[in-house]
Formats: sequence, structure tokens, C-alpha cells
Amino acid sequence: MGRKQTITLFLIAAAACSRGGTGSVALSSSEEAGGAPTVFELAHATYSGIMIEPVTLADGRWEGEPFVEGGASRPTVGLIDHFMLTDDLDGDGLDEAATLLWESSGGSGNRLYLAVMGRRNGDIENLDTTLVGDRVQIRSGTIDDGRITLDVIRAGPEDAACCPTEKALVSWTLGKDGLNQVIDETTGTVSLADLGGREWVLLELGREQPLPDDVEISMVFQDDRVSGSSGCNNYFAGVMAPNPGELAFNGMGATRMACPEPVMKLEGRYLSVLAGATGYTFVAGRLAVSCTDDDGTVTLIYASRARY
Repeated sequence: MGRKQTITLFLIAAAACSRGGTGSVALSSSEEAGGAPTVFELAHATYSGIMIEPVTLADGRWEGEPFVEGGASRPTVGLIDHFMLTDDLDGDGLDEAATLLWESSGGSGNRLYLAVMGRRNGDIENLDTTLVGDRVQIRSGTIDDGRITLDVIRAGPEDAACCPTEKALVSWTLGKDGLNQVIDETTGTVSLADLGGREWVLLELGREQPLPDDVEISMVFQDDRVSGSSGCNNYFAGVMAPNPGELAFNGMGATRMACPEPVMKLEGRYLSVLAGATGYTFVAGRLAVSCTDDDGTVTLIYASRARY
């Protein structure tokens, strides 16, 4: 029977280390057993196939020299540290790690790469890296019988590069010559239905503004309605999506239970921002809802959780 692994979302200390942690790190059971590389190791590994020369990440990031002497714009590569799939991809009995990296060269584009990393003779080695696409969104990822599959949203024939709406499944296998694409199947156009069938749990209320550990805010889409917990109360609203990727709410309401002042303040902020929703995208398995309010553009980041 084949093995199947779905996307792993790392909401643990190792992910935080890849964004700036320093100091000594104890060996994990994966390292001691020669298993798949850890998130920390991926955040300090060397990758080929992205820039002309290999790049070595430091805390999940690499920056090149400015394009213009003294300028601020420079080539940059970063690890998406909450996305990692592990399995034995080449049949050698050892698990490898498939991860995603982004690359920006200062323009409007943001290219996404799939990299496979393995542990070879105690060292972390980049077995291959391949381009997934420019401004491609990742809804989810799996490994099934050694085949990596990404569920993506990309620009279709009629789409502007900025605004992809075409859904597709793209798969690769790892051979002696590296990653080989074996499937590229268009599956439809992104729609509101793609948000249903799961619960979305809020991770960030604005850029890099995580929620307190003791507060959970959630959102569930069902047909043309949305409901969830806003931290203290339950809320509900109608949903409108006039075009793929667009999103708006109307008739928003909530129950009227009282909670401690910090929670009520957070709840009020969330509902105020959510009421200004304008669109949504997928970021390596997470949902990003773009909103506008008096402070400008605010992005709400949610993780997916299965509904039972």
C-alpha cells in the first residue's frame, strides 16, 4: 500500500528559530537517526538552481548585493518555513524533505521554487530545485508513493500575471537526474467553493501580528454564508464573490456575550477589519484575506483545520 503525506504546517519553536533564533541547538531524533532535515536545518542550508550561484540561507533568508551601488533593491531568497513534506522520495530508505522557497529580484514578480533536501553522510544536501512559477499560489501539498503533488493556483490564458485564477495539480518524482515533472493537470477556476469544507483558524491579524495563545478566532464558509468565533462571541455574515479571488461580506452580526477587555478589544478589531474584506489568496497552504480599513490594507492569515 502506498504512503501518503499531506502538507505539514510547522507552528513550533523550530519555525521561530528560522526567523531569527541563534545559539546552539540540541540534535533532534530526526538528526540522530539520519532522518529528513529539520526546519532549522533547511533555514541554514545551501540551495542551487535559484540564482546563478548557489545561495546559503541564514535564518531562512539570503540577500545578494544591491542591483545599484547604494540602492535598496537587491535579489532575495527566502524559505517558507511552515511548509515541509517528508517521505522517502528516491527509494533509498531515508526520508527527504520537500520545501518551498521564494525569490524576488526587485520587480513585481515573486518566483516560487520547490526544493528537495536530503541527509547524506551527515550533511544536508540539495538534491534538486525546480521552478514552480511566478506568483503561483499553493493551496496544499502531498507526497503519495514518492510523488510530490502541489495543488496550485496559477495564471490561466486569460489572466493577468498579478491575478491568477486557474487551479491545477502539478507533480514531480525524484530520479537520479533530479526532479522530473510527471503531471500538469488543470482542474478548474478558483471560486468561493474552494474555501468551504474546512475551518480556517486565524494566525495573524495584520502583518506579523500573531494572536495571543489563549484566544481562538475562526471562520467557516458554507455556501453563501460565513460564521465563526471572533474570540469571545460567534459571528455570521453573508458572502459575496463577484469574481474569482474577490471577497466581500454583508449583513455581519454577532452574539453579545461579555469577555475580558483585552479579548473584547481584539474581537472588535478583527470584526472591523474583516468587514472590509476585498479578496483572498493562498500562501503555501494558508489563507490570506486582504482587507481595507482606516489604517490601509490589512491581511488576515488563517491556517486550515479539518472539520469533524
